[in-house]
Amino acid sequence: MADEIDITDESLMGRICNGDHQAFEMLVNRYHQVLYSAAFRTCNDVDLSEDVVQEALLKLWKKPQSFDSRKGVKLSTWMYRVVVNLTLDKLRAKKRRGVWSDDTIDSISDDRMSAIEQMVMNERQELLEKAIMKLPERQRVALNLCFFEGLSNKEAAYILGVGVKAVESLLMRAKASLKNNLSPWKG
Repeated sequence: MADEIDITDESLMGRICNGDHQAFEMLVNRYHQVLYSAAFRTCNDVDLSEDVVQEALLKLWKKPQSFDSRKGVKLSTWMYRVVVNLTLDKLRAKKRRGVWSDDTIDSISDDRMSAIEQMVMNERQELLEKAIMKLPERQRVALNLCFFEGLSNKEAAYILGVGVKAVESLLMRAKASLKNNLSPWKG
């Protein structure tokens, strides 16, 4: 059998459509971490992110025909869209129920930094994360997709269901808002 890396997404999807569990496992191994990262950067909630990724992958397993490669969209982009949409749906549901978690990302410790440097870095990271979470939903998602996930504006536009110019505008407004909100802490 060919190495997992050599097998295209399209080939895996064809096999998944035929009920191939091994192909699905390969796809999960290939995309789980990046999908989790996209969900987490959208909601900043470990449990919700894992739930969303599981739900998205289960949806793909149960209805693989919902992805249509003939539409000219890469599987990875389509899966990002599914995960981001599910995450946003669950966040909206949480807000309606009044259950909102204000957890922050645990900082990664670097032994080479002094305790004071680490404390300053942690504080800046927390301020940035809080400022990002305060952005309007679409600005936050566009920022996460383009800057943290490394997607192109075109891919982000597809995921958000808007044009490329709209993504550029969302990014510009998000950066301006972050700059304005974080300016008191510059230095």
